[in-house]
Amino acid sequence: MVAITERWQQLARFIREVRTELKKVNWPPRKEVVGSTIVVIVSVFILSFFLGIVDVTLQKLVAYVLR
Repeated sequence: MVAITERWQQLARFIREVRTELKKVNWPPRKEVVGSTIVVIVSVFILSFFLGIVDVTLQKLVAYVLR
């Protein structure tokens, strides 16, 4: 029974410490987060398009060589 009570106390202390640390975090403004997210999404689309083209090209090249 003591172990369970001690675990709950540890959990409560942990949550208090997490909240204290989160208050110290320098959160970026919403505009910056949205801008960064758009850059990441666009970059992923460009890279996936490029890799798709490379993949198709290599498939055709390998098929041509193996004929």
